[in-house]
Amino acid sequence: MLDERDRRILTLLQEDASLAVSTLAERVHLSVSACSRRIQRLEETGYIARRIVVLDRERMGVPTTVFALVKTTHHADDWIDIFRKVIGEIPEIVEAHRLTGNYDYILKVVLPRVEHYDVIYKQIVRKVELFDVSASISMEVLKSGTGVPVEYAR
Repeated sequence: MLDERDRRILTLLQEDASLAVSTLAERVHLSVSACSRRIQRLEETGYIARRIVVLDRERMGVPTTVFALVKTTHHADDWIDIFRKVIGEIPEIVEAHRLTGNYDYILKVVLPRVEHYDVIYKQIVRKVELFDVSASISMEVLKSGTGVPVEYAR
C-alpha cells in the first residue's frame, strides 16, 4: 500500500531519476535512511520498473517522428511472435501498440529525416506479411513524456 510520501517520491523520481537520496529525503520530509528504504521497497515491489536517461532526439540525430498504422489479416500467435521479433530488432521503432478499431497496430518510429521511413518500412515488409500500412508524420509535439499519474497506484 502506497502512502502520500511514496507517491511524492515516485513523482520526483519520474521528473529526475538522478536526484540524490538526500535531496529526495528533504523534499518528502524523511531521513535519508528512511527515504532510501522506501525507494528500495518501491523497486522491489515493482512500482519502479527501471531508471532511464531520456536523450535529446535532435542531438541524437533522430528529430522526425512517423506513426505507422498497420493492418494485417494474420492474428495467429506465430505471426504475432514474428512481427514482435521483427519490430524489436529495429531501433528506430521506439513504441508499438496493438489496437482496437480499424488498425491492428501503431508503431512510433523516430528517424533522422522522413525519407528514412522507407528503409524501415522495407525492413518490416521483407520479413513479415502485412495487409496495409499507413504512415503519418508528426508535425509538432504538443505533449511528450515518460511519466505516469501516481494517484491511482495502490
